[in-house]
Amino acid sequence: MKRVVSVSLGSTQRDHVVVASMLGQDIEICRRGTAGDIGRAVALYRELDGTVDAIGVGGIEFFMLVDGRRHYWRDSKRIRTAVRISKVGDGNGVRALLAARALRALEQKLNSEGRTLKGMKALKMSAVARYTLAHALVTAGCDVTFGDFMFGLGLPFPVRRLSTVRALSQVLMPVVTQIPYGWMYELGEGQVAPPVPKWIGYYAAADVIAGDYLMIRANMPDDLRGKIIVTNTTTARDVEELRVRGVHLLVTETPRLNGRSFGANVIEATLLALIDKPQTAITASDFEDLIDRIPLKPSVEVLNP
Repeated sequence: MKRVVSVSLGSTQRDHVVVASMLGQDIEICRRGTAGDIGRAVALYRELDGTVDAIGVGGIEFFMLVDGRRHYWRDSKRIRTAVRISKVGDGNGVRALLAARALRALEQKLNSEGRTLKGMKALKMSAVARYTLAHALVTAGCDVTFGDFMFGLGLPFPVRRLSTVRALSQVLMPVVTQIPYGWMYELGEGQVAPPVPKWIGYYAAADVIAGDYLMIRANMPDDLRGKIIVTNTTTARDVEELRVRGVHLLVTETPRLNGRSFGANVIEATLLALIDKPQTAITASDFEDLIDRIPLKPSVEVLNP
């Protein structure tokens, strides 16, 4: 049996283990949180290195990819140097593929309801975080508001154009990526604290709310009736939270395995474990071919008719 472990800086309450069968092989996929403790995470990476087939990097990523430009997080350097033997993925290798497939699946579902993404108002929590999804929403014809200043910095400045995002990222990201990661993103047990509603008008105005689930959840209001959520990692508890708030559709870029959709880092690590090549020889085409053959499909769930 192949083994894949995702080491996350997130809450231990979101840990999960599942055994999945893919292309005739059993794979144990495990998520282990470290409650925001980078030192503990680095020690765990070192402990696992060489003992598992692939390791996923959760709760942080090696770099932010904005319009093809990489902005490396200072805090991730210790992780990059801790893993020397096992294959390792932070999600950046598959994120664009997963985002495009998720929106195609959503478009098909909307078409069955007599609707289309084109012209829908969308709120993307952050464009520099998961830029590929932001770009995919624009390509699909959505009228997108980007909440980088609001949800990232607490400043009341919505951004309306991707060109503005690109320009700002070139100026700000070299500075932002040098500050402690926990200043920009909730880590540890804070991830499971009750939401604190904020920027409610922006949630209300959107037909589609997209981005990292923990960013969506942190400030989401009680009323999300009729909304479409496009996101990544969700537990059974997360799904119920959205159901009681009236969400119509929940779209996750990754399939639901034993009640949980895993993050892109887990999917990338799983694919790396299944590909019989050195990691340096693996291409985007290898990932896409394997995703098709397994197949790994996005999840589209109707939570409320």
